[in-house]
Amino acid sequence: MYKTLRYFGIVVVLFSMSCNEGKKVTENGGIAHDIAKKPEISFDLDETNKKVNVKIGNELFTSYIYDGKTPKPILYPLITKSGITVTRGFPYESRPRERVDHPHHVGLWFNYGDVNGLDFWNNSYAIPESEKHKYGSIVHQEIIGLDNKKGAISIKAIWQSPDKTNLLEETTKFVFSEVENTRIIDRITVLKALKDVSFNDNKEGMLGIRVARELELASDKPAEFTDAEGNVTEIKVLDNEGVNGNYVASGGLTGDNVWGTRNKWVKLESWIKDEPVSITILDNKENVGYPTYWHARGYGLFAANPLGQAIFSEGKNVLNFKLLEGESTTFKYRILIHSGSSLSKEEITKSFNEFNNL
Repeated sequence: MYKTLRYFGIVVVLFSMSCNEGKKVTENGGIAHDIAKKPEISFDLDETNKKVNVKIGNELFTSYIYDGKTPKPILYPLITKSGITVTRGFPYESRPRERVDHPHHVGLWFNYGDVNGLDFWNNSYAIPESEKHKYGSIVHQEIIGLDNKKGAISIKAIWQSPDKTNLLEETTKFVFSEVENTRIIDRITVLKALKDVSFNDNKEGMLGIRVARELELASDKPAEFTDAEGNVTEIKVLDNEGVNGNYVASGGLTGDNVWGTRNKWVKLESWIKDEPVSITILDNKENVGYPTYWHARGYGLFAANPLGQAIFSEGKNVLNFKLLEGESTTFKYRILIHSGSSLSKEEITKSFNEFNNL
């Protein structure tokens, strides 16, 4: 059950469970403690700041944010069970030594670089007004439901052109859970075409996470960093202290070699504050373009892109996926946020098989 409280214009939805709810009762009336240990998922709806905080037990895991500061809804930040933030702070909350490039890379998001010729991926506050006609926005419409028993948020959004033409209706369900030291997000997104829509093969897509500096791959190459005002600073030698990231793909490739390859899943792992942490994205066999290509960059962009096939295959495969008006397609992804140990291939495969009903 739930109740709603209002404090200074902020609406907070509090969910609670009875002491026996969610617990298996044995034949003699006792409680099966293995079921009782399952952590409770709760949501705090903050209508003033346009976000929903997601808590596991009493600890923040992430927030669904639809405040318009980014031209798409996002999950931000992502926090491990041990309290380590694995997403980059910029542009919301910049942290020392992190990169401030690509202001459109915020938290965990879902969009694409070419929808009927419009770029939804690269849109941000940094785009000058004279260029805005080239970019699309994903506009949050409503929170359909908050289900604490299933740990789920359901939302509706519209993919919209600069002239306010509605191209796609998005219905997304986020399901949050925790198993031991792994926090889990299942994202199930249905895209319904409101017009004929073409997803032209493009490098920029589709499910993306911009990670903390420590999860980047160490690099000795010079780099240019752009700040929030568009000023560019060239760094000839990067400070790699504490930067220990490495990609590990289901097909066996590691590091920068993962970029542009097809895999069922990819893990990005590192050490932060003397603790092993990792983010793993799992594909689903029902998705268009399965197994997905990976737009996995050493500088901290970790993305699965099933639709950019011509780019990643150097023209060997071409998709140019289309939806006619009224048609729909579903994209399913699972994200594992793990801490305290190295998440093994066997553990990931078990989760992958479960997610794919194998």
